[in-house]
Amino acid sequence: MQRVFADRADAGRALARALEAHRGAADTLVLGLPRGGVPVAFEVAQALSLPLDVLVVRKLGLPWQPELAMGAIASGGALVLNDAVVRHLGGRSAEFDAVRAREQVELERRERNYRGDRPPLAIRGRTGILVDDGLATGATMEAAVRALQALGAARVIVAVPVASPEARDRIAAVADEVVCLAAPMFFSAVGQWYANFGQTEDAEVQGLLARAHATLGRKSDATGGE
Repeated sequence: MQRVFADRADAGRALARALEAHRGAADTLVLGLPRGGVPVAFEVAQALSLPLDVLVVRKLGLPWQPELAMGAIASGGALVLNDAVVRHLGGRSAEFDAVRAREQVELERRERNYRGDRPPLAIRGRTGILVDDGLATGATMEAAVRALQALGAARVIVAVPVASPEARDRIAAVADEVVCLAAPMFFSAVGQWYANFGQTEDAEVQGLLARAHATLGRKSDATGGE
């Protein structure tokens, strides 16, 4: 029988045990995909004594078929293109630019909402552990992986409590490492593997990021760091 996690915090603690080798690793940070991935990522970051941040990803949908992604943008200015879909624009770059500008505004709004005045953590030359509460198709996580690579990450590790086998394999093809606690054959939705899968609100994301930042500051002060 596959394990059912009590909630996202329980899943995060279980994931942290599987990531124990990265405890306190230099030049490594944990990035949660908001909103549901942040409570999981918080537990991972706390258990492993690593800094925590968010990686906001916004899909760039075709103007007349928004569910079909031309690409994605992410925190830090990363742009990932799906060339096969972009070709459908037939050289109409103004339409692409309009979609990108609109989604950039929303991305920046969300980042300010989640992070406040704190700047994003630098990823260039570092290892990023990307965390979500689960993967159904893996599309958003693939965009997140490619975004970190575009931002100069030295290594990208994807860590999730549960994923469909198809999503796990999709991410394994683009990430440096995938840590997935369960990939059940009969997978219909991420929420089926949680006893409590309530919606994560913006206020919870804000609070967890603030707590992680404060904890990191206290640890830095205790060790004489900056």
